Amino acid sequence: MQRTTISPPEAAQLSPELAASRNPNVWVYRYRHATMPWTLSIATHAPPGSGKLSLGGFRIAPLERTESPGFTTDGESIALAIGMEEKVHWSRVIRVGGPLALRDLTRVVGGKCVLAPTADARVGNPRDAEMLDWAAECLNDCERHAGIHITTGQDLGHGRMHGGAMGSLEFLNARFAGSVVADTSIPTGEGNYQILKGMLRAFDLPLERATVGLIGCGNIGMHIIRQLRAHPGVTILACESREERRAELEAMGIRTWGPEQKAAFLALPMDALVVNAAGATLDAASVAVCAANARLKVICGSENLVMPDHRGVETLRAAHKVFAPTELGGMMGYLTAVEQYLAVIEGESFEVTTMLEAARRLEVAGYETTARIIAGGHAEDFETAVTALYA
Repeated sequence: MQRTTISPPEAAQLSPELAASRNPNVWVYRYRHATMPWTLSIATHAPPGSGKLSLGGFRIAPLERTESPGFTTDGESIALAIGMEEKVHWSRVIRVGGPLALRDLTRVVGGKCVLAPTADARVGNPRDAEMLDWAAECLNDCERHAGIHITTGQDLGHGRMHGGAMGSLEFLNARFAGSVVADTSIPTGEGNYQILKGMLRAFDLPLERATVGLIGCGNIGMHIIRQLRAHPGVTILACESREERRAELEAMGIRTWGPEQKAAFLALPMDALVVNAAGATLDAASVAVCAANARLKVICGSENLVMPDHRGVETLRAAHKVFAPTELGGMMGYLTAVEQYLAVIEGESFEVTTMLEAARRLEVAGYETTARIIAGGHAEDFETAVTALYA
């Protein structure tokens, strides 16, 4: 394998957004396969030799990302690592997590692994085992070389391996100890649901009287939908790219829209919007539609790289929309990964239900922060208000 180490100054040249981030020091370890055009970039805020826990999912980049203008695994991993560092920051501020993660939060930093595959090696295709076997070798080499602990798990691109005998996360876990197998979508979805409920409670709007729109109805979105359906009277609207999932939702009595109808969807009368698609949902045009939606009060979710232009946060605040950073809404997934990792290495039992209980803390944070914003006449955005309350 060919390894290239990219230092923080070099990473800053690749991703200028690092300069404005909370922690601009990111190292990238780029691996290229000797004969196949596979590239794996491991970005981390963990300094070499620090022994810190670098948390962030293992992403097998989907076509919509690899074919997007300017895509590189380096750039994608850095941008996602910035988001992960935000999640770590907010979990420290609000004090959210399982017992082991809360004990060790000072050791945790954000990171991300991004793999660019070939079509024949995507999970479910004939060369998936060969590619993931190589990726596991890279992860083990990176730990030894960098002197850090990589903890990674579920993200885009995973599923059943070719032949259907094993899941891709199980395959990686058997070859790399830091790859966890817990379904992090369940606690991530629960965190989304809890913060949504708390934010609407601050507007004195129970879910039984709310109309909630969702963009992206994968595993996370479907967990939120199941939780919402437990509230008689709630109205659910869904914008989803996959035709088969739209058919499933329609069979449940949920009205659906395709991605080409996103602008019309965002203009519908709704009280809350929850975003969990593949990225860039809140582009400038979408933010403008949200700002003009008179009924819309709350925007949250856990989508990575959701807002290409961060000035959209100010646009939403000025329109009196309360936008919870998706890094905050998505923290339960990474917290589940670190909890399982620490439990395994310490010989303790791990139960996902522990994380569902921990997610209730986000309902309180969502309520108290939104209530502060409302009381202050929307002079503060969510990040400012939650920091003032908890930091």
